[in-house]
Amino acid sequence: MSSRKPNMESSVYLGNDGWWHGRVTMGMKSDGTPDRRHRRAKTEAEVRRKVKELEKQRDAGRAPKAGRIPTVAKWMDTYLGTIAVHKLKPRSLDDYWSKTRNDIIPNIGAHRLDRLRPEHLDEMYAALLKKGRAPSHVLKVHRILSRALKIAHRRELVGRNIATLVDPPSVDEEEVNPFTQEEARAFLHAATKRPTALRWALGVGLGIRQGESLGLRWTYVDLDAGHLKTLWQLQRLTWRHGCEDPHACGARLHRFEPCPSGCTTHKDYKRGCPKPCPPKCAKHASTCPDRQGGGLVFTRPKTKKSRRIIPIPPPLIPFLREHRARQEEQRAAAGEAWEEHDVVFARPDGRPLDPRQDWQEFKDLLEESGISDRRLHDSRHTAGTILNELGVDIRTIMEIFGHSGLNMTRRYVHATTPLTEEAVRRMGDALWPEPEAKTETKTEPTPSRDARARRRRRIQ
Repeated sequence: MSSRKPNMESSVYLGNDGWWHGRVTMGMKSDGTPDRRHRRAKTEAEVRRKVKELEKQRDAGRAPKAGRIPTVAKWMDTYLGTIAVHKLKPRSLDDYWSKTRNDIIPNIGAHRLDRLRPEHLDEMYAALLKKGRAPSHVLKVHRILSRALKIAHRRELVGRNIATLVDPPSVDEEEVNPFTQEEARAFLHAATKRPTALRWALGVGLGIRQGESLGLRWTYVDLDAGHLKTLWQLQRLTWRHGCEDPHACGARLHRFEPCPSGCTTHKDYKRGCPKPCPPKCAKHASTCPDRQGGGLVFTRPKTKKSRRIIPIPPPLIPFLREHRARQEEQRAAAGEAWEEHDVVFARPDGRPLDPRQDWQEFKDLLEESGISDRRLHDSRHTAGTILNELGVDIRTIMEIFGHSGLNMTRRYVHATTPLTEEAVRRMGDALWPEPEAKTETKTEPTPSRDARARRRRRIQ
């Protein structure tokens, strides 16, 4: 009579096929039946090693879920398409998809999740840096992959999140270069020659983000009360293929060879010649008949703090009234061609301004006003710095900017040269004060020793 093995005890035996087999009870499946895993090897020692490895994973709570483990590419598609889509804002989800398609899948997409190793991630990061990707870009790739693997671990698809074992590239804090007050005035003066002058007045004067400015609607502007609300933002999202074969869909647009030297086709492109397509290019989704989720869209700001009420500087209110009157004239002139979006800053046909054109206009204004090249976001830092110079406390600046904490606001407030010079002057006065001017005073001569002795005798 054969004795039954206790629950959770593994078994090792030689099969009729000449292989050694091992079976390990890992727990229970979702349907309530035992989860028994099978391993086999040519020798008993090898199969026992595999069995002990499974038992070790089981006892440490790192056992992968039963069933076929997906590849990294398959899991990223599942994670972004069915899990992250309910949590991330559209722009963030768009960025996740972009980095997954262009960086993660081409490098490690074929690996099975449970066979992914830290060295695979190290090699991917090194390859991205070698291709010219910025460390900040590689760090974002690492964070996206780490979040996806964290969910895979939570759902028992893998025994652990191996991204936690890898050190991503370190990133230096981005250099910020806000305008001085003189530069800000010169920039706004150059903008007065354009119909979008008020868009730049709000951006530089109040630190309103680009998306918030372009997505601002008249419904949320109260000129009588003198304030506006940033409840929506305009963003451009990347189109995604909705077809089954993205590579074939974009076949007529694929370019696998770089442009020849001295190319004249793209001479007017601000960013130069486009890069060649990768071998299995799945881009060009904007021409896909079943394209999804792209174009200019109105989205909610990323945080609740960003949805805020901002007072309008009184000098700008009359100009906003004039701007609205001119827009009414444009609506009447356009007739049926007018597309109503209720945006404050619109094209002649009512459509919102394109963020790309807005960026280019910013660069053109820098050149016209004689200011060195800056990032568009530096105009937001300008507002925080000038408010600080005017004596506005940091908490009030935080409310105007829509930040959730003071630490973020401090990154937008920069000590400028006038402030630092005044601070250093005060320090010098405190530690090395100017010597007081000497004044002539009449002092009586000190009496000699003999004179003092004669004086004592007279007193006696």
